[in-house]
Amino acid sequence: MMRVLFLGDVVGSPGRAAVIGQLAEIKKSEEVDFIIINGENAAGGRGITPKISIDLLRVGAAVVTTGDHVWDQRDILDYFPTEPRLLRPINFPAEAPGKGSVVLETAKGKVAVLNAMGRTFMNPPLENPLTMLEDEIKRLREEEGVKMIVVDFHAEATSEKIAMGRALDGLASLVVGTHTHVQTADETIFPGGTAYLTDAGMCGPDVSVLGREVDSVVWRFRTGLPTRFPVAKGPVRLCGVIVDIDEESGHTERIERFNRLVEE
Repeated sequence: MMRVLFLGDVVGSPGRAAVIGQLAEIKKSEEVDFIIINGENAAGGRGITPKISIDLLRVGAAVVTTGDHVWDQRDILDYFPTEPRLLRPINFPAEAPGKGSVVLETAKGKVAVLNAMGRTFMNPPLENPLTMLEDEIKRLREEEGVKMIVVDFHAEATSEKIAMGRALDGLASLVVGTHTHVQTADETIFPGGTAYLTDAGMCGPDVSVLGREVDSVVWRFRTGLPTRFPVAKGPVRLCGVIVDIDEESGHTERIERFNRLVEE
């Protein structure tokens, strides 16, 4: 079996510090073979920088995925072409730097990771993620012989995420949602062998509103007035999912939510 750990959106310096400090121990204690991290909120809560990407890869991430905040840090534009293990959503225009999929060789076989962004309630509206993922997965299977395939679907609407998981059943090993920062409790394995979780949750401050300071967000909802949303402080909760994938079939045999509170 190939054991894969996927960690949800890393939020700001508290999330980064907790992931970087805990990842080696988690890999050992959970006997993980392959780690994927969504880093799109890792730079002050908005985007990712080259240094942060390098830090996450150095501590054990095999691939770093992103989402709608991928371009928020300007220096990431020139970095993308230099690092194939950093992904941007595959359904951005072809002219955008970087790629939306990568295939890595491991001791247990090839693993493909794909990143896509939803269109419902998301900006900017992109190409159809369903057809683009289907086409890319079929290409990877036919041309590169990949069987173990993980999809990070960065989307808002639960309906769009569930539909994506169902559509890719039998094509992907895992379809996991990101973006909402709230871990869902609907982990399952579909009939075709694809594991699914609507949202992995976040790696960010536990006492917060989606990783941001509580008072500022409550003020915004109370008054409707614009305000800043600083990243919160305090203990960090690391959220994600662990799956066991059969190397021969690419089907997932086991799925388990990962949830750990890291005290300061």
